[in-house]
Amino acid sequence: MTSVNLTELFSRCFELKNGTELILHQSAVGDVGCVVWDAAIVLCSYFVKCAGLKQGQLYVDSLDFQGKSMLDLGSGTGAVGLVTACLGARAIVTDLPDFVPLMQYNITENKGKFTGSCSAEPLRWGDREQMSFLKQSDFPHGADFIVLADCVYYEESLESLVETILYFSSERTHVYCSFEERDMGNKPELQQKFFQMMRTQFDITKVPLSAQDPDYSSADIHVLHCVLKTSLCHVVFLNRIGNCYYK
Repeated sequence: MTSVNLTELFSRCFELKNGTELILHQSAVGDVGCVVWDAAIVLCSYFVKCAGLKQGQLYVDSLDFQGKSMLDLGSGTGAVGLVTACLGARAIVTDLPDFVPLMQYNITENKGKFTGSCSAEPLRWGDREQMSFLKQSDFPHGADFIVLADCVYYEESLESLVETILYFSSERTHVYCSFEERDMGNKPELQQKFFQMMRTQFDITKVPLSAQDPDYSSADIHVLHCVLKTSLCHVVFLNRIGNCYYK
């Protein structure tokens, strides 16, 4: 994988409803995580819309990020985590070590706009040492929110991605996944395989277009809401009583 080059950057702006403007720096050199994908913008826009709604106006309750813990997986530029930090979340943006400088750069450039907080950490999916450290330091009871935008790219990482999502999930965790339909290569099969694996552990609901931001939504970009199956929540609760985790 090509390391992120902080000397060849270009930017994309994201404006919140209150006029706050985030500057999202991207790298002209590097892997797929060096840019802000449309699926991330759609997810960010959905969160901004939900955070500004009163309870009961959506098909689910409005989203309150204030003071909530948020884990952004495969964050790349840090875009989704940065937006939730502006909405009051305690966001941790994560990716492979090569991406941490870019995420940290974007945090530094935008930190004056946060009402919550945001920090960047290296996290290789399925790496138990890194996962354990991050859980103990930031998510001892699981994350309130886990987000991932366009993270299904490589078949060899699917199992580790699902394992990581499950590891940081609890009965209170809301997982939001956005992805763009792609028909090139094996991408349709990868997306299908990923969600088949997720459905064994989570109940999944598709967020309808009518609930998303009308200006930043597309029929080709899907937003899914996932929560642990009830039976797994019971296992998590019982293991917590014993001061241990089954994950």
